[in-house]
Amino acid sequence: MSIPNEALQKLVQEIETQAIMAQREINVVKTTISGKQRDARLLELTSSELKTLPKDTKVYEGVGRMFVFKPTTEVEKRLSSETTELKSDVSNLNKKLHYLETTHKNSREHIDQIFRSSGRS
Repeated sequence: MSIPNEALQKLVQEIETQAIMAQREINVVKTTISGKQRDARLLELTSSELKTLPKDTKVYEGVGRMFVFKPTTEVEKRLSSETTELKSDVSNLNKKLHYLETTHKNSREHIDQIFRSSGRS
């Protein structure tokens, strides 16, 4: 049983569109992952610098155009929670990246399979 050329062409076009969309999403996810990893590293560096300061050091955080005094422990908690949240985001994005890469690979394999099977007919 052979698939008509028009249907085959439409099928290839749909799979190709899916592969292109997956590739675009892969690029977006990779960019997002690198940004979040950079932010997490910056938070870790800030936290390590904060831990080297004496306990009685006054710490200020920027709020808009001004700086507000915050206790060192409160700043450390905030940095820790933000770092944990960013690492969780990176983990979820890595799962999404794996899914998208698999989708892209499968789309390419399906296109190749269609061309191979149509070449035999």
